[in-house]
Amino acid sequence: MPSRQHSNGESETMTRARALGLHGLLADWNRVKQEPWVEELLRLEESERKRRSLDRRMRNAHIGEFKHMTHYDWSWPRKINRLAVEDVVSGCFLREKSNVVIVGGTGASKTMIAKNTAYNAAVDGYSVRFTTVSEMLADLGEQDTSTALCRRLPRYCRPDLLCIDEIGYLSYNARAADLLFEVVSQRCQTGRSILATTNKSFEQWGQVFASAGCLAIVVDRLLHRCEVLRIDAESYRAKESSERARTKEQQRAERIRKT
Repeated sequence: MPSRQHSNGESETMTRARALGLHGLLADWNRVKQEPWVEELLRLEESERKRRSLDRRMRNAHIGEFKHMTHYDWSWPRKINRLAVEDVVSGCFLREKSNVVIVGGTGASKTMIAKNTAYNAAVDGYSVRFTTVSEMLADLGEQDTSTALCRRLPRYCRPDLLCIDEIGYLSYNARAADLLFEVVSQRCQTGRSILATTNKSFEQWGQVFASAGCLAIVVDRLLHRCEVLRIDAESYRAKESSERARTKEQQRAERIRKT
């Protein structure tokens, strides 16, 4: 099957070779373009580039271990919008350049949902950074000069998706709030998405960032073009612990019965 021609007169095969930067092949293109191995070479090179690119995105994302959403027990939460969660995990909000905030109590699987979303985004070709709010603010707070801070901010402002986990579990000073303001503001200005998880209502964020004059602006900018997912559930970790305890008791009772 002959290679299709592009509007500039260049064949599709040649365009692929140029995109891969195979300059040696291009220099001798007229001689080798009909060789049957050219297509296989391009396919192998493209496949390897995609694999290495995905590996690099995964390393930079810092997602860590997580359970896949196929293991999620949708019958367990008292209240959850399954369709909305599935839309978020699939990355719909990234294509819309909007934000997501997941609100729920301790153990409500907020992090699980956020990590699945981050993983899928990286697979889909987006650059991703996953961090807890304490890790991010500590990292930025350690930059002791404005120059050092400017160099470090792109770590959190440049990725297509920034996941900020565990807002609300620790309290922070006004300096930390200023740093969060800088990250949120820069990302909003450039249309880059944020996914945040929190165990506090937005009205309670004042308890997290005490005496922070910029907090209202942070919340306002975060919620602009944002979907808020609320999960009402008991701790899933407590549920699993209880189930394990019941299983052990049943196993011991069975052992006693057999003796």
